[in-house]
Amino acid sequence: MTDHHFTTSDRVRIAYGVQGEGRPVMLLHGFLSNGARNWAAPRLVQALVEAGRQVITPDARGHGASDAPTDPGFWPADVMARDVVELVAHLGLIDYDLGGYSMGGRTAIRAIAGGLRPQRLVIGGMGETAIMEAGPRAEAFEDAIRRGPAAQDAAMGGALHKLMADQGLKPEAMLGVLASFQPTTEAEIRGIKIPALVLMGRDDHDNGSGQTLADWLGGRFVQVPGDHGTAVAGRAFREALVAFLA
Repeated sequence: MTDHHFTTSDRVRIAYGVQGEGRPVMLLHGFLSNGARNWAAPRLVQALVEAGRQVITPDARGHGASDAPTDPGFWPADVMARDVVELVAHLGLIDYDLGGYSMGGRTAIRAIAGGLRPQRLVIGGMGETAIMEAGPRAEAFEDAIRRGPAAQDAAMGGALHKLMADQGLKPEAMLGVLASFQPTTEAEIRGIKIPALVLMGRDDHDNGSGQTLADWLGGRFVQVPGDHGTAVAGRAFREALVAFLA
């Protein structure tokens, strides 16, 4: 999947995959994941390619095959969104769509706030509060990454350390990701005048209201089976995504 690379303005190499032909859609993955895990493994890339789309799946800085700097200087506010803006410019994309799951959804919103103008927008696994502020979930993630099984949520700490070890993720880089999160206001969300779809698992209770986010975007909300970790892999999510983008 990640057979291409480009170098950002601060000299970080970002890996990205390209599959299929047709109008491009760029899909941004969630925290502690990568393009292949988030989008290819659940057959979402395949489904979109079969529907006639070109699918671009970057690995966010710190993740997958992209560089994972540990110096805090490489993690300024909104750097994840800036990377996406620069990748779109590098590829010369004009007529394209943008989607993101979890952290990728927040990054997509921030990239649009930073000037991107996709034709359509898909946000998965996020309601309005998780887009606006990382908040307590980011604090729990930080504690789990720093302390592992000794974290306040010991099960979360153990699971995250195993996940990072399995993927070769650097804890310092993951802390950089958390430090770079930038708040978004309701006014900024309401100011996005792009046809939008919000997809959220019916058992995803930690990220706000998908219906409220869709209302603020002037878009459509579809509730699908699953929780935050499983909804993206379900048939209902895939069918709604393809129907909206194809």
